[in-house]
Amino acid sequence: MHLPHITPTADAVLSQALLDAINNKTKPLGSLGRLETLATQLGLIQGTTHIRIADPAILVFAGDHGVVAEGVSAYPQDVTWQMVENFLGDGAAINVFARQNGCALHVVDAGVNHDFGARPGLLDRKLAKGTRNFATEPAMSRQQLEVALEHGMALARDLPGTVVGFGEMGIGNTTAAAAIMHKLTGLPLEQCVGAGTGLPPDGVRRKQQVIAAAVQQHAGADDPLDVLATFGGFEIAMMTGAMLKAAELRKVLLIDGFIVTSALLVASRLQPAILDYCVFAHASSENGHRLMLDALGAEPLLELGLRLGEGTGSALALPLLHAATNFLNEMATFASAQVSTGAK
Repeated sequence: MHLPHITPTADAVLSQALLDAINNKTKPLGSLGRLETLATQLGLIQGTTHIRIADPAILVFAGDHGVVAEGVSAYPQDVTWQMVENFLGDGAAINVFARQNGCALHVVDAGVNHDFGARPGLLDRKLAKGTRNFATEPAMSRQQLEVALEHGMALARDLPGTVVGFGEMGIGNTTAAAAIMHKLTGLPLEQCVGAGTGLPPDGVRRKQQVIAAAVQQHAGADDPLDVLATFGGFEIAMMTGAMLKAAELRKVLLIDGFIVTSALLVASRLQPAILDYCVFAHASSENGHRLMLDALGAEPLLELGLRLGEGTGSALALPLLHAATNFLNEMATFASAQVSTGAK
Protein backbone atom coordinates (compact mmCIF):
# COMPACT_ATOMS: atom_id res chain seq x y z
CA MET A 1 0.00 0.00 0.00
CA HIS A 2 1.07 3.60 -0.54
CA LEU A 3 1.74 5.52 2.66
CA PRO A 4 1.80 9.33 2.77
CA HIS A 5 5.10 11.13 2.25
CA ILE A 6 5.73 13.81 4.87
CA THR A 7 7.93 16.81 4.15
CA PRO A 8 10.05 18.23 6.99
CA THR A 9 9.01 21.75 7.98
CA ALA A 10 12.55 23.14 8.33
CA ASP A 11 12.89 26.50 6.52
CA ALA A 12 15.69 28.84 7.60
CA VAL A 13 14.25 31.91 5.87
CA LEU A 14 10.76 31.44 7.32
CA SER A 15 12.19 30.62 10.74
CA GLN A 16 14.02 33.93 10.77
CA ALA A 17 10.92 35.80 9.59
CA LEU A 18 8.88 34.24 12.39
CA LEU A 19 11.57 35.04 14.96
CA ASP A 20 11.68 38.66 13.78
CA ALA A 21 7.89 38.95 13.92
CA ILE A 22 7.81 37.49 17.45
CA ASN A 23 10.70 39.62 18.71
CA ASN A 24 9.10 42.80 17.36
CA LYS A 25 6.02 42.36 19.55
CA THR A 26 5.64 44.66 22.55
CA LYS A 27 7.26 42.39 25.12
CA PRO A 28 10.72 41.47 26.38
CA LEU A 29 12.54 38.96 24.21
CA GLY A 30 11.44 35.40 24.92
CA SER A 31 8.95 36.48 27.57
CA LEU A 32 6.08 34.38 26.18
CA GLY A 33 8.17 31.25 26.56
CA ARG A 34 6.65 28.11 25.08
CA LEU A 35 4.00 30.14 23.27
CA GLU A 36 6.76 31.63 21.13
CA THR A 37 8.16 28.24 20.14
CA LEU A 38 4.62 27.04 19.51
CA ALA A 39 3.88 30.01 17.25
CA THR A 40 7.09 29.30 15.35
CA GLN A 41 6.14 25.63 14.95
CA LEU A 42 2.67 26.56 13.67
CA GLY A 43 4.21 29.00 11.20
CA LEU A 44 6.61 26.39 9.86
CA ILE A 45 3.81 23.85 9.51
CA GLN A 46 1.59 26.33 7.66
CA GLY A 47 4.42 27.95 5.72
CA THR A 48 3.57 31.50 6.75
CA THR A 49 3.94 34.18 9.41
CA HIS A 50 0.16 34.66 9.29
CA ILE A 51 -0.86 31.50 11.11
CA ARG A 52 -4.44 30.46 11.75
CA ILE A 53 -6.48 27.94 13.71
CA ALA A 54 -9.50 27.03 11.59
CA ASP A 55 -12.15 24.37 12.21
CA PRO A 56 -10.22 22.33 14.80
CA ALA A 57 -11.48 18.78 15.22
CA ILE A 58 -10.79 15.79 17.45
CA LEU A 59 -11.08 12.24 16.17
CA VAL A 60 -11.82 9.67 18.89
CA PHE A 61 -11.16 6.14 17.66
CA ALA A 62 -12.78 3.25 19.56
CA GLY A 63 -11.94 -0.44 19.38
CA ASP A 64 -11.90 -3.61 21.45
CA HIS A 65 -8.97 -5.92 22.16
CA GLY A 66 -8.92 -9.70 22.28
CA VAL A 67 -6.13 -9.62 24.86
CA VAL A 68 -8.63 -8.60 27.57
CA ALA A 69 -9.38 -12.34 27.81
CA GLU A 70 -6.05 -12.57 29.66
CA GLY A 71 -7.28 -10.45 32.57
CA VAL A 72 -5.22 -7.35 31.76
CA SER A 73 -7.86 -4.71 32.54
CA ALA A 74 -9.66 -3.55 35.66
CA TYR A 75 -12.83 -2.99 33.61
CA PRO A 76 -14.92 -5.40 31.51
CA GLN A 77 -14.89 -5.09 27.73
CA ASP A 78 -18.48 -3.82 27.67
CA VAL A 79 -17.21 -0.49 28.98
CA THR A 80 -15.84 0.28 25.50
CA TRP A 81 -19.25 0.34 23.83
CA GLN A 82 -20.89 1.92 26.85
CA MET A 83 -18.42 4.80 26.71
CA VAL A 84 -19.01 5.18 22.97
CA GLU A 85 -22.69 5.57 23.83
CA ASN A 86 -21.66 8.19 26.38
CA PHE A 87 -19.72 10.06 23.68
CA LEU A 88 -22.74 9.94 21.39
CA GLY A 89 -24.94 11.13 24.26
CA ASP A 90 -22.65 14.14 24.81
CA GLY A 91 -21.90 13.06 28.36
CA ALA A 92 -18.17 12.31 28.52
CA ALA A 93 -15.28 14.55 29.53
CA ILE A 94 -14.18 14.90 25.92
CA ASN A 95 -17.65 16.17 24.98
CA VAL A 96 -17.45 18.82 27.70
CA PHE A 97 -13.94 19.97 26.80
CA ALA A 98 -14.46 19.90 23.03
CA ARG A 99 -17.65 21.96 23.38
CA GLN A 100 -15.96 24.37 25.77
CA ASN A 101 -13.19 25.03 23.25
CA GLY A 102 -15.27 25.19 20.08
CA CYS A 103 -13.84 21.98 18.69
CA ALA A 104 -15.69 19.51 16.47
CA LEU A 105 -15.77 15.95 17.80
CA HIS A 106 -15.95 12.86 15.59
CA VAL A 107 -16.35 9.38 17.10
CA VAL A 108 -15.05 6.49 15.00
CA ASP A 109 -16.03 2.86 15.53
CA ALA A 110 -12.80 1.18 14.42
CA GLY A 111 -13.73 -2.21 15.83
CA VAL A 112 -15.98 -2.23 18.90
CA ASN A 113 -17.58 -5.48 20.04
CA HIS A 114 -21.11 -4.09 19.75
CA ASP A 115 -23.69 -3.32 17.08
CA PHE A 116 -24.52 0.39 17.24
CA GLY A 117 -26.47 0.63 14.00
CA ALA A 118 -26.55 3.87 12.05
CA ARG A 119 -26.16 6.64 14.59
CA PRO A 120 -25.80 10.41 14.26
CA GLY A 121 -22.27 11.41 15.16
CA LEU A 122 -20.79 7.91 14.75
CA LEU A 123 -18.46 7.13 11.87
CA ASP A 124 -18.73 3.38 11.24
CA ARG A 125 -15.38 1.99 10.10
CA LYS A 126 -15.68 -1.30 12.02
CA LEU A 127 -13.18 -3.88 10.81
CA ALA A 128 -14.29 -6.62 13.21
CA LYS A 129 -15.73 -6.90 16.70
CA GLY A 130 -12.35 -6.37 18.26
CA THR A 131 -8.89 -7.68 17.51
CA ARG A 132 -7.76 -11.21 18.16
CA ASN A 133 -5.93 -12.10 21.37
CA PHE A 134 -2.29 -11.29 20.73
CA ALA A 135 -1.31 -13.62 23.59
CA THR A 136 -2.08 -16.48 21.22
CA GLU A 137 -2.03 -15.01 17.66
CA PRO A 138 -1.43 -11.67 15.90
CA ALA A 139 -4.05 -9.08 16.78
CA MET A 140 -4.94 -8.47 13.14
CA SER A 141 -4.08 -9.67 9.66
CA ARG A 142 -1.90 -7.60 7.36
CA GLN A 143 -4.99 -6.97 5.20
CA GLN A 144 -6.93 -5.66 8.20
CA LEU A 145 -3.99 -3.42 9.09
CA GLU A 146 -3.88 -1.95 5.60
CA VAL A 147 -7.64 -1.30 5.60
CA ALA A 148 -7.34 0.36 9.03
CA LEU A 149 -4.55 2.62 7.80
CA GLU A 150 -6.54 3.50 4.68
CA HIS A 151 -9.65 4.34 6.74
CA GLY A 152 -7.57 6.59 8.98
CA MET A 153 -5.99 8.36 6.04
CA ALA A 154 -9.39 8.98 4.44
CA LEU A 155 -10.83 10.39 7.68
CA ALA A 156 -7.95 12.86 8.02
CA ARG A 157 -8.20 13.84 4.36
CA ASP A 158 -11.89 14.69 4.72
CA LEU A 159 -11.45 17.04 7.69
CA PRO A 160 -11.65 20.70 6.63
CA GLY A 161 -9.57 22.40 9.32
CA THR A 162 -5.96 23.15 10.18
CA VAL A 163 -5.77 21.21 13.48
CA VAL A 164 -6.55 17.55 14.19
CA GLY A 165 -6.58 16.24 17.75
CA PHE A 166 -6.49 12.53 18.50
CA GLY A 167 -8.23 10.47 21.18
CA GLU A 168 -9.19 6.85 21.78
CA MET A 169 -11.37 4.47 23.73
CA GLY A 170 -10.79 0.76 24.12
CA ILE A 171 -10.62 -1.49 27.16
CA GLY A 172 -7.25 -3.26 26.98
CA ASN A 173 -5.56 -0.68 24.80
CA THR A 174 -2.89 0.29 27.34
CA THR A 175 -1.72 -3.33 27.06
CA ALA A 176 -1.44 -2.99 23.29
CA ALA A 177 0.29 0.39 23.60
CA ALA A 178 2.77 -0.93 26.16
CA ALA A 179 3.69 -3.85 23.87
CA ILE A 180 4.20 -1.47 20.94
CA MET A 181 6.32 0.84 23.10
CA HIS A 182 8.49 -2.02 24.33
CA LYS A 183 9.04 -3.40 20.83
CA LEU A 184 9.80 -0.08 19.13
CA THR A 185 11.84 1.65 21.84
CA GLY A 186 13.62 -1.34 23.35
CA LEU A 187 12.89 -0.04 26.84
CA PRO A 188 12.45 -2.66 29.58
CA LEU A 189 8.89 -3.95 29.75
CA GLU A 190 8.41 -2.91 33.37
CA GLN A 191 9.02 0.71 32.33
CA CYS A 192 6.33 0.45 29.64
CA VAL A 193 3.50 -1.19 31.60
CA GLY A 194 1.22 0.74 33.95
CA ALA A 195 -2.07 0.44 35.78
CA GLY A 196 -4.23 1.52 32.85
CA THR A 197 -7.77 1.99 34.11
CA GLY A 198 -6.70 1.16 37.66
CA LEU A 199 -5.10 -2.27 38.01
CA PRO A 200 -3.70 -3.15 41.44
CA PRO A 201 0.00 -4.12 41.65
CA ASP A 202 -0.67 -7.82 41.09
CA GLY A 203 -2.75 -6.92 38.04
CA VAL A 204 0.11 -4.85 36.63
CA ARG A 205 2.44 -7.82 37.12
CA ARG A 206 -0.04 -10.06 35.32
CA LYS A 207 -0.18 -7.55 32.46
CA GLN A 208 3.62 -7.56 32.21
CA GLN A 209 3.68 -11.36 32.15
CA VAL A 210 1.09 -11.52 29.36
CA ILE A 211 3.01 -9.03 27.22
CA ALA A 212 6.37 -10.69 27.91
CA ALA A 213 5.05 -14.09 26.81
CA ALA A 214 3.45 -12.58 23.69
CA VAL A 215 6.63 -10.72 22.75
CA GLN A 216 8.57 -13.97 23.01
CA GLN A 217 5.96 -15.83 20.96
CA HIS A 218 5.97 -13.14 18.24
CA ALA A 219 9.72 -12.55 18.32
CA GLY A 220 9.86 -12.08 14.56
CA ALA A 221 7.65 -8.98 14.60
CA ASP A 222 10.15 -6.10 14.39
CA ASP A 223 9.15 -3.94 11.43
CA PRO A 224 6.86 -1.09 12.64
CA LEU A 225 3.88 -2.31 10.62
CA ASP A 226 4.42 -5.89 11.78
CA VAL A 227 4.54 -4.68 15.38
CA LEU A 228 1.32 -2.73 14.85
CA ALA A 229 -0.46 -5.70 13.26
CA THR A 230 0.77 -8.12 15.92
CA PHE A 231 0.07 -6.11 19.06
CA GLY A 232 -2.02 -3.10 18.11
CA GLY A 233 -5.70 -2.34 18.13
CA PHE A 234 -7.84 -1.30 15.21
CA GLU A 235 -8.18 2.13 16.83
CA ILE A 236 -4.40 2.47 17.16
CA ALA A 237 -3.88 1.45 13.53
CA MET A 238 -6.53 3.89 12.25
CA MET A 239 -4.97 6.67 14.29
CA THR A 240 -1.59 5.89 12.75
CA GLY A 241 -3.04 6.25 9.25
CA ALA A 242 -4.89 9.44 10.16
CA MET A 243 -1.76 10.99 11.65
CA LEU A 244 0.33 10.21 8.58
CA LYS A 245 -2.23 11.74 6.21
CA ALA A 246 -2.87 14.79 8.41
CA ALA A 247 0.84 15.57 8.47
CA GLU A 248 1.14 15.09 4.71
CA LEU A 249 -1.62 17.69 4.38
CA ARG A 250 0.37 20.02 6.69
CA LYS A 251 -2.18 19.99 9.48
CA VAL A 252 -1.24 20.46 13.13
CA LEU A 253 -1.46 17.18 15.05
CA LEU A 254 -2.54 17.43 18.71
CA ILE A 255 -1.23 14.33 20.49
CA ASP A 256 -3.06 13.14 23.61
CA GLY A 257 -1.83 10.48 26.05
CA PHE A 258 -0.22 7.05 26.22
CA ILE A 259 -2.25 5.18 23.61
CA VAL A 260 -2.33 8.04 21.09
CA THR A 261 1.42 8.46 21.50
CA SER A 262 1.94 4.76 20.77
CA ALA A 263 0.19 5.26 17.42
CA LEU A 264 2.49 8.20 16.75
CA LEU A 265 5.50 6.08 17.70
CA VAL A 266 4.61 3.71 14.86
CA ALA A 267 3.98 6.61 12.47
CA SER A 268 7.31 8.23 13.37
CA ARG A 269 9.18 5.01 12.61
CA LEU A 270 7.58 5.07 9.14
CA GLN A 271 7.93 8.82 8.50
CA PRO A 272 10.24 10.56 11.02
CA ALA A 273 9.31 14.04 9.71
CA ILE A 274 5.83 13.60 11.20
CA LEU A 275 7.24 14.84 14.51
CA ASP A 276 7.60 18.35 13.03
CA TYR A 277 3.79 18.52 12.87
CA CYS A 278 3.06 17.26 16.39
CA VAL A 279 2.06 19.33 19.39
CA PHE A 280 2.25 17.12 22.46
CA ALA A 281 -0.68 18.12 24.63
CA HIS A 282 0.38 16.69 27.97
CA ALA A 283 2.38 14.15 29.93
CA SER A 284 0.03 11.48 31.24
CA SER A 285 0.41 9.94 34.67
CA GLU A 286 0.20 6.49 33.03
CA ASN A 287 3.49 4.70 33.62
CA GLY A 288 5.56 4.78 30.46
CA HIS A 289 4.14 7.87 28.82
CA ARG A 290 6.91 10.21 29.90
CA LEU A 291 9.52 7.72 28.68
CA MET A 292 7.71 7.36 25.35
CA LEU A 293 7.69 11.15 25.00
CA ASP A 294 11.42 11.19 25.80
CA ALA A 295 12.01 8.57 23.11
CA LEU A 296 10.30 10.88 20.62
CA GLY A 297 12.18 13.98 21.83
CA ALA A 298 8.82 15.50 22.77
CA GLU A 299 8.11 18.35 25.18
CA PRO A 300 4.49 18.27 26.41
CA LEU A 301 2.62 21.53 26.95
CA LEU A 302 0.74 20.45 30.08
CA GLU A 303 1.26 18.20 33.06
CA LEU A 304 -2.05 17.82 34.86
CA GLY A 305 -1.94 14.24 36.10
CA LEU A 306 -4.39 13.17 33.38
CA ARG A 307 -4.82 9.49 32.45
CA LEU A 308 -8.29 9.45 30.96
CA GLY A 309 -7.67 9.27 27.23
CA GLU A 310 -10.60 10.16 24.95
CA GLY A 311 -8.57 13.07 23.54
CA THR A 312 -9.14 15.11 26.70
CA GLY A 313 -5.56 16.36 26.77
CA SER A 314 -5.83 17.40 23.12
CA ALA A 315 -8.92 19.48 23.87
CA LEU A 316 -7.36 21.08 26.94
CA ALA A 317 -4.25 22.11 25.00
CA LEU A 318 -6.21 23.73 22.17
CA PRO A 319 -6.52 27.15 23.91
CA LEU A 320 -2.72 27.36 23.95
CA LEU A 321 -2.68 27.00 20.16
CA HIS A 322 -5.18 29.84 19.96
CA ALA A 323 -3.03 31.93 22.31
CA ALA A 324 0.10 31.36 20.22
CA THR A 325 -1.78 32.23 17.05
CA ASN A 326 -3.47 35.30 18.45
CA PHE A 327 -0.41 36.92 19.98
CA LEU A 328 1.48 36.58 16.70
CA ASN A 329 -1.40 37.96 14.67
CA GLU A 330 -2.84 40.59 17.01
CA MET A 331 -0.19 41.98 19.34
CA ALA A 332 1.17 45.40 18.47
CA THR A 333 4.77 45.82 17.41
CA PHE A 334 7.07 48.31 19.11
CA ALA A 335 6.78 50.56 16.08
CA SER A 336 2.98 50.42 15.73
CA ALA A 337 2.45 51.05 19.44
CA GLN A 338 5.19 53.68 19.58
CA VAL A 339 6.83 51.85 22.45
CA SER A 340 10.57 52.16 22.96
CA THR A 341 12.52 48.93 22.44
CA GLY A 342 15.04 49.90 25.06
CA ALA A 343 17.85 49.41 22.53
CA LYS A 344 20.78 51.82 22.89
